[in-house]
Amino acid sequence: MPQKLNLNRVEMPRQDPHARGKNFKEVALGYSPEQAQEEASRCIQCPKRSCISGCPVNVDIPDFIEAMRKGDMPGAVRVLKSKNALPGVCGRVCPQESQCEAQCTLEKRKAPVAIGRLERYVADWEQQNKSVMPPPPPPPPPTGKKVAVVGTGPAGLTVAAEMAKLGHGVTMFEALHVAGGVLMYGIPEFRLPKAIVQGEVEYVKSLGVELVLDAVIGKIDTVDELLANGYDAVFLGTGAGLPMFLGVPGEDLCGIYSANEFLTRTNLMKAYLFPEYDTPLGMGKRVAVIGGGNVAMDSARCALRLGAKEVYIVYRRSKAELPARHEEVENAMEEGIIFKFLTNPTRFLGGGRGWVSAMECQEMELGEPDASGRRRPIPKKGSEFVMKVDTVVVALGTTPNPLIASTTEGLKTTNHGTVVADEKTGKTVKDRVWAGGDIVTGAATVISAMGAGKRAAADMHKFLMG
Repeated sequence: MPQKLNLNRVEMPRQDPHARGKNFKEVALGYSPEQAQEEASRCIQCPKRSCISGCPVNVDIPDFIEAMRKGDMPGAVRVLKSKNALPGVCGRVCPQESQCEAQCTLEKRKAPVAIGRLERYVADWEQQNKSVMPPPPPPPPPTGKKVAVVGTGPAGLTVAAEMAKLGHGVTMFEALHVAGGVLMYGIPEFRLPKAIVQGEVEYVKSLGVELVLDAVIGKIDTVDELLANGYDAVFLGTGAGLPMFLGVPGEDLCGIYSANEFLTRTNLMKAYLFPEYDTPLGMGKRVAVIGGGNVAMDSARCALRLGAKEVYIVYRRSKAELPARHEEVENAMEEGIIFKFLTNPTRFLGGGRGWVSAMECQEMELGEPDASGRRRPIPKKGSEFVMKVDTVVVALGTTPNPLIASTTEGLKTTNHGTVVADEKTGKTVKDRVWAGGDIVTGAATVISAMGAGKRAAADMHKFLMG
């Protein structure tokens, strides 16, 4: 008999909005074993397995869920990690609703299996039950080839894991004092605990990957020097860490941060643990965050937890056009973040000591769709008004740091500073150099960077093995 459809998704427990707005502990609390088993039982194991095609790294989703359902948790871990080196990360921050879950057969009934939540459950189970996990398979015989991976964000970690599994010698170079890239400096603790990230880094290292910290490629060595000094191939996964600004008067006033600086000081430098960590972050009482993506939501929710009394998301389009995940928008609204839609800043005004005190804004209305597919915001004449603010975070996106491109002869870039690479293989126009993730696409998702890393690793392996 065919399995009866269960259209009731198991909701994941979360901290109370009033409590969580005052702490940096993880908001989503994860499934209990009973909840995970109930949600896993909803998968109907359909023959099409279309959910796999919706996953950028092609995890065998029905197989890991079926192992869960049978109580074979080590088997579920094995299936999951055969395709995904970072399941604890992906289970928390991937936009499953627009990828694997969007392809789930039950999506037609508006009740897809909660694939991301089950992935998180399996990853967390492994971290808590390492003693009962079977030993890993023996490493493959060494190929004698050496690969340099520049950057340890999601793309770099994925390439490093894939290449190590294939028997290549891999060295990861990280510019900061801790590995993880944007997973460490960009995503807040309440959404992605740093212990989870470091657990994934340790897994990649356990495959035989060497990690070199405080290593700014382009300064200590160039890409050409890496290639000349024994590395047979180089992967560039340095992300997009150069912030974009509005370019309006007064943007250089004190109290105006890029989201990059604001989140790096909050997350990586642990400003939220001051004075335990001596990295305070000047925070006013009325904070405006400019933008509507996940980074804007993260910035606004951090500002609230750092003591701001009123926090605004200022976005020039309507709620329907917000690029942030629905879950993150919902969390922000529950926590009391105030949304100012169809609003665009035109000038910042200063008060005493050169500190921002207000911003002039203009109301917008939506016209025809632009190149992004979203309706274009158009200023409304005579709609100018002033908002009092004493801290501003500009979260309008990022572009790649130009250091790699400026120090690597023969590397082709676009007008936006991104590296030109083949979409299917990650191969750049420079011999023996591949690239993937935000350095190629501009700021995008963690899982899309991982997918690019998987494709690049496959092509690098083909090249190295002749």
